[in-house]
Amino acid sequence: MIENNEPLSIAEASEYIKGKENEEDKIRNFIKKFAKINVKKAKELRANLEQMEMMKIKPEHIVKIIDILPENVEELNKIFSGISLDEDETKKILEAVKSL
Repeated sequence: MIENNEPLSIAEASEYIKGKENEEDKIRNFIKKFAKINVKKAKELRANLEQMEMMKIKPEHIVKIIDILPENVEELNKIFSGISLDEDETKKILEAVKSL
């Protein structure tokens, strides 16, 4: 049953895995292959990005930032296709990612 429809990063998704023990292990191992940071750091980065209160950043963007961890403007712009971030917004987001 779906209880909440909130976008989650790959790292955060591991907390919600429930089922048979063997299935849980397979899913967790799959997630570990692709998650670049642990759950604690993912939540920390999410909180930092949400505290910026930028109107252009939607929850879906935050999740992609956490999953991809962009290192430069070009990578960040791929997440925000169709939305133009100004230089200050871009700088703040990249600094938050680098602070991990």
